[in-house]
Amino acid sequence: MHFTTLASGSSGNAILVGEGHRHLLVDCGISGKSLLANLSQLNIESSEIEGIIVTHEHIDHIRGVGVLARKLKIPIYATAGLWQAMSYSLGKLAMEQRLEVNTSFSCAGLDVLLYPTSHDSRESYGLKIARPEKKDKARLVVGIATDSGRITKEMQQHLKGCDGLVVETNYDEERLHNGPYPAYLKRRISGHYGHLENSQLAMGLAEWIQENTQRVVLAHLSEENNTPEIALSTVLDVLRDSKTSKRYPQVKVQVAPRHTPHELIILRE
Repeated sequence: MHFTTLASGSSGNAILVGEGHRHLLVDCGISGKSLLANLSQLNIESSEIEGIIVTHEHIDHIRGVGVLARKLKIPIYATAGLWQAMSYSLGKLAMEQRLEVNTSFSCAGLDVLLYPTSHDSRESYGLKIARPEKKDKARLVVGIATDSGRITKEMQQHLKGCDGLVVETNYDEERLHNGPYPAYLKRRISGHYGHLENSQLAMGLAEWIQENTQRVVLAHLSEENNTPEIALSTVLDVLRDSKTSKRYPQVKVQVAPRHTPHELIILRE
């Protein structure tokens, strides 16, 4: 099983999860052309994408969803509330491409669980994507959580013990406080329905990382209120103070690039 980010940040987000030659996308907040170019950098064929799962209706997560679904002739998976909120933005779709899902379903041979995050959208979800356990293969899980102003009880429940994680470190508190944003926008970002601050996410990671956790990707960084260096150093400092890095030295933490794909992360058996 493998995963990676294809784009990450307020300018657009997309995540790839799959196994072998079967893949799914989580969001497509960049143009379809850009996403296909980023797939090509990873030597992944567009014909191997079997569906797009939408986490919420903000434009940096759905900008290219409709175009890509039409081009690749693949379905879009979203809840009833999200379909109501985003249908107009996606353009014309065939009925078989409009898949309405509840909290659990399958895509590209993987089990998908949606759980709520806390964001100022109609609905917003994190995901737990699992390779089912088989006779010759162990169960592997990728946990995803971006766009949440606080760590919800569902995040605590579903992100603990994942083999791989893609999680939001959107802003640095000091940079946001001293930055150029107007007061109302600063309140929105730092509020319960905004985004996660570096140390806020790091404290969650200190609980979620377990013996089987292999890789963590820090995602959805603000271009104005954060830097990759600040996000990574803050998270690593918190993990060292919590002794997580001593208990689980195998975990590698990296930052998702903004416009280009992260390397494909292959989880060990």
